[in-house]
Amino acid sequence: MSLINGLPAHVLLVHVVVVFVPLTALALVLCAARPAAARRLGVALPLFALVTLVSVPLTTGAGEWLEKHVGSNALVRRHAELGDGLLPWAAGLFVLAVAVWWSARRTAASGPSGTSRWTTAPVRVATAVLALVVAVGAVVDVYRIGDSGARAAWQDAVTRTTSGG
Repeated sequence: MSLINGLPAHVLLVHVVVVFVPLTALALVLCAARPAAARRLGVALPLFALVTLVSVPLTTGAGEWLEKHVGSNALVRRHAELGDGLLPWAAGLFVLAVAVWWSARRTAASGPSGTSRWTTAPVRVATAVLALVVAVGAVVDVYRIGDSGARAAWQDAVTRTTSGG
C-alpha cells in the first residue's frame, strides 16, 4: 500500500492499530479472567483479534513504503525498527483470543456443570496471566512505536513560540 486518497496509507492505517491493539488487549484480559465475559462476547473476541493481527502487517508495509519516500534519519529508522516488533505481540493476542473463545465455547457446550479440563482453576489462572502479559506487552509496544513515530514526524516541526500570523 502506498497512498489512500492522496495521503500516505501508513498515516491512516496506523489509527486502526492504535485503536484495535489496546481494545483487543483489554477484551482478551477481561475474557480470560471472566469466562462469562468470553461466553458473552463469543466469536467477536477472535474476530476482533484477527482484525488487529491483519492491520499490523498492512500498516508496517505501508510504513516501509513511506520510509522510502521521506528523508531517512535516526528517528525514522528507530520507528521502523520498533514497528517491526509488533507483529509477534499481535499474533499472541490472536492466538490467546482464539484459545479463550474456544475454551468458553467448549465450556458452554459441556452443559450446566461447565466442567472440562480447559476450565480448571490452574489453566484459567495461567491463561489469564499469559493474556495479561501479552496484552501489556502489546500495548506498551504500541505506545513506544507511536511515540517514536510522533517524534520522527514532528521533530523540529513545532516551535515553542507562536507565529505572527
